[in-house]
Amino acid sequence: MSRPVIFDLFHTLIHGADEERDRVVGEMAVMVGLTPAELVAAYHATWRDRLVQWDVEETIRILAGRLGGTPTNEQVTRAGEHRRALGRRVLDSVSTATLDVLDALRGDGHPLALISNATSDTAEAWPQSPLAHRFDVAVFSCDVGLAKPDPAIYHLAAERLGVRPAECVFVGDGADGELAGAAAVGMTVFRTTEHNDTDPGWGGPTFPALGDLPGMLREPFKVMEPAE
Repeated sequence: MSRPVIFDLFHTLIHGADEERDRVVGEMAVMVGLTPAELVAAYHATWRDRLVQWDVEETIRILAGRLGGTPTNEQVTRAGEHRRALGRRVLDSVSTATLDVLDALRGDGHPLALISNATSDTAEAWPQSPLAHRFDVAVFSCDVGLAKPDPAIYHLAAERLGVRPAECVFVGDGADGELAGAAAVGMTVFRTTEHNDTDPGWGGPTFPALGDLPGMLREPFKVMEPAE
């Protein structure tokens, strides 16, 4: 079997759309009677809870309450759908070139997995996205209550692939310390800068375009065990 490849999602396979996310949250604030700047700041301040604990509606209700708001159920539902539409839109933005690379990797026999620090709107939209059927395994932080760089989330993805972490290649831009986290469990790590130069201090192999990856994976590599 060719090496399993585990990908990050945002800024690796698709753009993170950070500015659009802030715009959408500002629009959600108006829908629930809050000040846009305050809700955007509250979203940024609670990123960890949103990644591993709260769903879309919980987030809106909790943050509105903290900001002194009392939105109706109808307002929360409307704002939640606005957020979910963003999740669908961002996933659908994946380029044809990226899909071609994933198809080429599958054609070379590589099992593919995803580990994403993502909120529930992304996980809900995933099954209908152009990416979903190209992956054997998808692990979302919001579904499993774990987030990179927690070693457990890498072990979980490898377990679902039926392999050891040391048999896997991890590909990501480097957000949230994900590259060091993957290396710590023994994965071979490649950094991509196609969408964002997130972790310029990373000393391992780096490539500027996802299209370079299939050729890199055809080179021999040594299976490494995690450091004690």
